[in-house]
Amino acid sequence: MRSGARAAIVGAVFAAMVGVAGCGSGQDDSSSAKDGASAGSGDDKPSLKRVKTGPPSAAEVKTTARAFLAAWAEGETAKAAALTDDSGAATTALSGYRKKAHVAKVALEAGQASGAKVPFSVNAQISSGGASVPWTYESSLTVTRDTETGKPVVAWKSSVVHPDLAEGDTLKTGASEAPPIKAVDRDGKELTAAEHPTLKTVLAALRERYGKKAGGEPGVETWIARAKGSKSPDKTLKVLSKGTPGTLRTTIDASLQRTAEQQVGKRTKASVVAVKPSTGEILALANSPASGFNTAFQGSYAPGSTMKIITSATLIDKGLAAYGKPHPCPKYFSYGGWKFQNDKKFEIKNGTFEQSFARSCNTAFISQAGKLKNDDLTNEARNVFGIGLNWQTGVPTFDGSVPVQSAASKAASLIGQGGVRMNPLNMASVAATASTGTFRQPYLVSPSLDNRTLAKASKTMKSSTHDQLRKLMNLTATSGTAAEAMAGMSGDFGAKTGSAEVDNQEKPNGWFSAYRDDVAAAGVVPEGGHGGDTAGPMVAALLRAGG
Repeated sequence: MRSGARAAIVGAVFAAMVGVAGCGSGQDDSSSAKDGASAGSGDDKPSLKRVKTGPPSAAEVKTTARAFLAAWAEGETAKAAALTDDSGAATTALSGYRKKAHVAKVALEAGQASGAKVPFSVNAQISSGGASVPWTYESSLTVTRDTETGKPVVAWKSSVVHPDLAEGDTLKTGASEAPPIKAVDRDGKELTAAEHPTLKTVLAALRERYGKKAGGEPGVETWIARAKGSKSPDKTLKVLSKGTPGTLRTTIDASLQRTAEQQVGKRTKASVVAVKPSTGEILALANSPASGFNTAFQGSYAPGSTMKIITSATLIDKGLAAYGKPHPCPKYFSYGGWKFQNDKKFEIKNGTFEQSFARSCNTAFISQAGKLKNDDLTNEARNVFGIGLNWQTGVPTFDGSVPVQSAASKAASLIGQGGVRMNPLNMASVAATASTGTFRQPYLVSPSLDNRTLAKASKTMKSSTHDQLRKLMNLTATSGTAAEAMAGMSGDFGAKTGSAEVDNQEKPNGWFSAYRDDVAAAGVVPEGGHGGDTAGPMVAALLRAGG
């Protein structure tokens, strides 16, 4: 560079600097004073940029959603992830979509937004193991506003990638980890999710555990690998090439299974289970809704007065009650600072224990709380009825809980409230134990297939207790609270109703637990009201069909 040019540039820079200084030199002191401080005083503070708040506008929702979907479709993972409120999790999921799920191509089309929620359709191509198949499904995303930047972003959830993905789940494509199974009932009839929708979750769990043992050969699939600790089984989403299924025999009775599904299908929410008392074999199970959580096996509800089956056995064992003996049933009884009452505040003057059981008198049981040790009910439930013994049914189950409690909670446990928790599988087993006097752990797949050890109770019910308990349940089924549901029943049968109050719930959960000959069953109708009116007809229908 020529020296003259360099000199000219330096001079221009110097002049500019002077000019900048002059702009803030206080040429108009009055205007500076109005601003609160003179320029160059050292009191100036940089102005803070306002961050936009409030929900995103319709235009922002549309623009953000389309930009995110476009970047995802083009395989621009970093760009798509940057448009979310959790770029790290989004990057992992979207890159896994290509690498682990082997999605070669994907086209995404946004639908009409509903507020901040935008549905979109997915048309993908999966390529793995020499197979290439189309894959279409629907999903959705929600646009929110980033609290730090004020920019509209996609609220990241795993379900954006696929609606069935829960947090921690992973999409995978390849040789399936479990070969397919052909599940059959006790007589060899095939059980399919198409014919028995409520078995879908159970069949998936059976395949996950017994696919290899059943002798099948894996195919190539796209599936959801559940997060560690999840109670849900892996779920197949797309079959690229079929494997060879192995045959797995279950204890289900297909005919009884259809009856169970028909019964729960009459209600928005309901669950029922039937077992064979002489063996413990599970004959049927059904849930409404049919898809989703397996409440029949894994639910955890207060069982209400059906718990009085176990409580009665406890009281009889302890010599605190007996069939034919006088037993108080006042309108109210207070214990541990709580005041308990009967349904509609009824009382039985000069009543007997069987009358209290048949009419489901709460105070007749609460009144005995002070005579029981804190662990008496827990021990009876565990040692005689097998509750909480880590059952090995062949699929995931919750095996009931009767914790040791004191004061008012102990009293509440006697009538199936407090900390007591059960599901229809547990209460069907309780009815079965009441029927035979011996706990036989329910199971869905023979233990000989995988050499698992079934749970065993440490005690058999005392003969006198067993005889009295059966008489109590028969009286309830013929002239007590269960009589209407069990009307016209023949054979050897007994029942107990229950209604469990739940906080912030208008109606109680309705329960019914019963047996007839070599079938025992139990059901629950959440928010159904009285068990005899709601769960009773479901259970009675199973007992009639199983005869």
